[in-house]
Amino acid sequence: QVQLVESGGGLVQPGGSLRLSCAASGFTFNTYWMYWVRQAPGKGLEWVSGISSGGSSIYYGDSAKGRFTISRDNAKNTLYLQMNSLKSEDTAVYYCAKEFAGALNAWGQGTLVTVSS
Repeated sequence: QVQLVESGGGLVQPGGSLRLSCAASGFTFNTYWMYWVRQAPGKGLEWVSGISSGGSSIYYGDSAKGRFTISRDNAKNTLYLQMNSLKSEDTAVYYCAKEFAGALNAWGQGTLVTVSS
């Protein structure tokens, strides 16, 4: 079955960096768009970034532009999110998700990122 497992979260100081990973299995990874979505404490889901199946098309939400970089390694079935210049407002659970027919139909369990001094 489809499985998405995020890792790389943790506690980081403001201005610091983290790289999140999402290991995918159970489907043909290199044929699907993939996304990062986050949920801050007490708030709703926020779309962070998306990347096409081959990696040639990339989109970012306003909060991620200029600071975050999405990438994928289709040989390793892995999605990444490099996060730089982190701010306290980036504190959230970060999920990777797979798209199918215009909807995110599979999600990982999430990884918590806490930005605090």
